[in-house]
Amino acid sequence: MKTHVVSAETGGKYIEEAVRWLVEGEIVALPTETVYGLAADALNPVACARIFEAKERPLYDPLIVHLPTTDWLASLCTFPLLAQRLIETFWPGPLTLVLPRTPMVPDIVTAGQDTVAVRISAHPVFQKVVQRLERPLAAPSANRFGRISPTRAVHVLSELNGRIPLVVDGGPCLHGIESTIVSLRDGHLFLHRNGPITREELEAFSPVQDSSETRIVPGSLGSHYAPKTPCQFWDGTPPPSGIRAGLLAWRASGEDFAVVVYLSRRRDLREAAARLYASLRRLDEYGVELILVERLPKQGGLWAAIMERLTKATLASRKCFFSYGQTPPLKYPSSGRRS
Repeated sequence: MKTHVVSAETGGKYIEEAVRWLVEGEIVALPTETVYGLAADALNPVACARIFEAKERPLYDPLIVHLPTTDWLASLCTFPLLAQRLIETFWPGPLTLVLPRTPMVPDIVTAGQDTVAVRISAHPVFQKVVQRLERPLAAPSANRFGRISPTRAVHVLSELNGRIPLVVDGGPCLHGIESTIVSLRDGHLFLHRNGPITREELEAFSPVQDSSETRIVPGSLGSHYAPKTPCQFWDGTPPPSGIRAGLLAWRASGEDFAVVVYLSRRRDLREAAARLYASLRRLDEYGVELILVERLPKQGGLWAAIMERLTKATLASRKCFFSYGQTPPLKYPSSGRRS
């Protein structure tokens, strides 16, 4: 399959082309305000199955459903008054609500669970496509499972070229990290994934608890967001002798490293979040053998979202190969990707 890229600056051409593929049951990469999403008709199980195939995503990991308008809510889920208040405040935007589903939602979307994750994207390109289609879109991040989420069209191509028919290039994503995910029960909010909508913002509506449920929600698996290069937190000591190492830095000068990439020289958390995945990809492309990550000092706001993703990225590497100070292999084990 040849993957075509169409710019969102081509007037309405990209809308027509994207909708044509989606109507045919295909998958299309679209920009959102968080990361690029791999979209399919959420009510078409065969189309949704193509998402799992292209991403090599396990079927037990559910998908987020992006609605054209709030008019679709009653058809897909039930929602309490608290959900309505959150919707009025944060939609369209990077907040995903996990709500009791209706039978209209295919099992493949929810991993057979009794809930569905829903949101409305604020990105104008995504909005134009989903509203023209007039059907909800399932759209996880447009990358192979467990890898770094894409925040530019070129990142999508590096992951899925030849696996999908179309990428709509809408430029870099605003937030650069995935949406916040919460569920609701007994008037309380349960936080499943930190994101651009912070705990502090949510606490204005209800007490917020970290979720301890066994239910799987999108992006909740232990290791995620991983670069190809082995990656772990830096303990402040020089990297292992003889290892070409890169540093993802916050404050450190990094004299002992072959490459240093700063998340934000201004130490601005919003800038750091927007640059996070692109910075990890940049270090990957430098050809270092090891990526060390400087921990951000604990603070409010987006700190939790950034550290959550960095922790999962390092967990993926830790499962693969080594403890600190040992020489890592030059490459990850084969991902089983198709040619």
